[in-house]
Amino acid sequence: MMSFWIWAVLGICLYFFIRIQRPKNFPPGPKPVPIFGNLFQFNINNPLQDFERLAERFGIVYSLYIGRRPAVVLNGLKAIKEALVTKSVDFSGRPDNLLVSHMTEKKGVVMADYGPGWRAHRRFDLMTLRNFGMGKQSMETRILAEIEHMVARLEKNVGSTMNPQTLFHDAASNIIYLVLISTRYDYEDKTLKEYVRMFVQITKMLNGPWGMIYDTLPVVRYLPLPFKKAFATMAVLKQKAADMINKHKSTRVPGQPRDFVDCYLDEINKGIDGSSFNEMQLVMHLLDLHVAGTDTTANTLLTAFLYLITHPDVQEKCQQEIDEVLDGKVHVSFEDRHNMPYTQAVIHECQRVARTGTLIITNLSSVLSEEGQWKFPQEFNPSNFLNEQGQFEKPEAFLPFSAGTPDFTPVYGITLTPKPYEMGIKLRRTAQEMQK
Repeated sequence: MMSFWIWAVLGICLYFFIRIQRPKNFPPGPKPVPIFGNLFQFNINNPLQDFERLAERFGIVYSLYIGRRPAVVLNGLKAIKEALVTKSVDFSGRPDNLLVSHMTEKKGVVMADYGPGWRAHRRFDLMTLRNFGMGKQSMETRILAEIEHMVARLEKNVGSTMNPQTLFHDAASNIIYLVLISTRYDYEDKTLKEYVRMFVQITKMLNGPWGMIYDTLPVVRYLPLPFKKAFATMAVLKQKAADMINKHKSTRVPGQPRDFVDCYLDEINKGIDGSSFNEMQLVMHLLDLHVAGTDTTANTLLTAFLYLITHPDVQEKCQQEIDEVLDGKVHVSFEDRHNMPYTQAVIHECQRVARTGTLIITNLSSVLSEEGQWKFPQEFNPSNFLNEQGQFEKPEAFLPFSAGTPDFTPVYGITLTPKPYEMGIKLRRTAQEMQK
C-alpha cells in the first residue's frame, strides 16, 4: 500500500512538472497535453487545414503548443497586416527552432534572430544584390539567358513527358549562383544535381514531423533518426560552400568584386572592431541565399505549370496575349508586363494558390483564400487579379511569401510544393506563324 502511494505522489509531481500552463492573457486555443502540446491534433505533413479549422472554433487569433513551446496563430488579412506592417518591429524576430539553430549554428540571415548583426547583414545583402543586378536590366539578361537553356531542355522532350521537379530548381539555382559566385552549371552537371538534391532534402526536413520531434523531445536527438542525416547533409553543404570561398580567395582582386562572395570578403578585410562579418557567417550566407533564391521560385513555377496543364484555356489565352505583345520580337522584357494584364493576373494567381510562404505563426494561407478578399477564393481563376475593365489589379490580400487527375494537395515544408507530376511537352505554332 505504501509503495502505491509513493508511486502516486511521484506521478502527480511528475505531471505538475511536465504539464503545460497557459500564460496569463494568452489567446484561447485547444487544450495541450504534457510534453507533446497540440501536436497530436494536427496533420503534421500538412497542418494548414487544421489551422483554419481551429480559427473557426477559437477566432482569428488563437494559441497552440508545439511540444511545450507556446505559439500564437494569426489568421486573415486584418490580424496579419497589423502584425507584419503596423507592428513590424515587434514581430521582426525568428522562432527559436532548435533543429534550425543547431544545423545553422545560429548563423546566416534567413532564419537568424532579429538584432544588430541581422540588421547589418540584411543591409549589406540588399545593397550588394542590387549592385549585382537585382531589379535591374542585368538581372533580366541573366534570366533570359537561363530561359534559353530551359527551352532547349524542353525541346529535347518534345513528344514525350518529363518530371519538371528539378528543371526549375536547376534554373533558379544557376541564376542565383551567377550572382553569388559567378558560376553557371550545366543541367546535367553532377555538382548541380547534388546541390539541388541536398537542399530539397533539408528544407523538407526542417518543417516536417522530424523537426517537431527534435524540438519537443531532447532525448531523441542522440538517436540514429532521420534528422541525423540532415545534419550530415548540412555538413557537406557547409564544406562545399567553404571550398567555394577558398577558391575565390585565391583568385580575387581586393576592391574589384566580381560577385557577392568577393564583396563579402572585402567587408571582412575592413577589419572593423565588433563586426559580425566573418567567413563562417559567409558560409551560411551562401546556403541561405541559395535556398531563398531557389526554393520559393522553383515551387511557385511547379505549381504554375501544374495549373496551366490542367487549365488549357488559361494557357492558350496567355500564349495569345504574349504573341500579340511580342509581335516578332525574340523575347518579352519585364517592361512588357504592362501590356499583359491577363498574363500578369495568371502569374499572381499562381502565386496565390502556391502559398509558398508561412513563435508567431502568420497563417498566410488564410489570407490567400479569405472570403470577401477574393472573387473566387477557393478556385484557380486569374479573374482574382483583373478589374471590371480587364486590367491587372493586385488586391491588398495578395501575400504569397505556401496519369489521372492531378493531386493539388501541397507537400508541407519550409515552403509548399506540389506533389511530383509528369508534364507532356509539345511544340505549338504562334499566332504570327498561323497567319502565314
